[in-house]
Amino acid sequence: MTTLKIGLFGFGCVGQGLYHALQNSTGFKTQIDKIVVKNKKKKRPLNRDLFSFDKNDILENPEIDVVVELIDDAEEAFNIVSTALQKGKHVVTANKKMLASHLEKLVKLSREHQVSLLYEAAACGSIPIMRSLEEYFGNEQLNRIVGIFNGTTNYILTRIADENLAFADALRNAQELGFAESNPKNDVEAFDPLYKAIVLAFHGFGIILQPDGLLRFGISALKEGDIEFAAKHNYRTKLVASIQRITQNSLSAYVIPCFIDSGHKLAMVNNEFNGVIVEGSFSGEQFFVGKGAGSFPTGAAVLSDLSALSFNYAYENKKYKQAIQPEITHDFNLKIYVSSTNTEDIELFPFELVEENHQKNDFNYRIGDIRASELAKLKHVIEQRKIFIAMI
Repeated sequence: MTTLKIGLFGFGCVGQGLYHALQNSTGFKTQIDKIVVKNKKKKRPLNRDLFSFDKNDILENPEIDVVVELIDDAEEAFNIVSTALQKGKHVVTANKKMLASHLEKLVKLSREHQVSLLYEAAACGSIPIMRSLEEYFGNEQLNRIVGIFNGTTNYILTRIADENLAFADALRNAQELGFAESNPKNDVEAFDPLYKAIVLAFHGFGIILQPDGLLRFGISALKEGDIEFAAKHNYRTKLVASIQRITQNSLSAYVIPCFIDSGHKLAMVNNEFNGVIVEGSFSGEQFFVGKGAGSFPTGAAVLSDLSALSFNYAYENKKYKQAIQPEITHDFNLKIYVSSTNTEDIELFPFELVEENHQKNDFNYRIGDIRASELAKLKHVIEQRKIFIAMI
């Protein structure tokens, strides 16, 4: 076991959670040599000498062997992480957007320079999903990874369902608690769980996906009529990410709101918690639950990576090294619910089978089967017209 000398980028919610975890952890030795931050006017709870505003104070310091990246700017994070890897420094990051956008290049850099790139905190908060996929399921073919990957939207949807809050009020409460950013687009428009799904698909199926090629529908168009529909049918509304094997060589991958029967295990995952179902060909179905948002849960995941690094741990990326990798397909059917205040919006969807049709002047919905490929063609229209779509 080695003593880690850490250079930390960012001292916001997660950075402070990590610092608290490090101060109260046992079993391995670490030392934060420098913390680089952006805001020179912000008051800090630690000695000023520990802070810097120049990234080279970490990147050019040969004594710092581990870079922990916890900033919210994905492109600047990529610059920091790629430079650190090239300089032979291990990296721990929580930046799922950066990883989803640059995963192949970053994995290549970590191999070339023989350093570790770890990111347990990039997906599902405190749930130890990354190393579970890497180690426990490393040599088993998976059939699916599906679940609630975003604690912010899950908190919002829980408050709406359980306390009859309006969407705007539930979102504001999530922001006050630090679960949601001041600009919540990444969460409510489902970018955040999409990035996480891409990272998990890499470790679970050995495939590198591109964000633009996947189906993604958020919850910002949720209306009062949709909430009433879910309550009437005893459904829980959840934003669900899914990577699922369609054939031996093809996968589906999407993020979409779902109306889930209240007895389903994912329906029971509430507030800021995440839930992940992993189904293996031999092991069957496993269910992971843990806090998915907040300072301490994410800080704990970073702490876990640092602990692993102290024992020289690195991802082996076993499935990525396999000769045959599956491809993404939209050639499958989904049972969906579509709602809008405008009847013309409903007619845009070429349902193969319609199960239910509801029309009123101010609220209309339709339920039926549709090809995922047809939804892919309509995704920009769905966003522009604020059409709510959910899988049943």
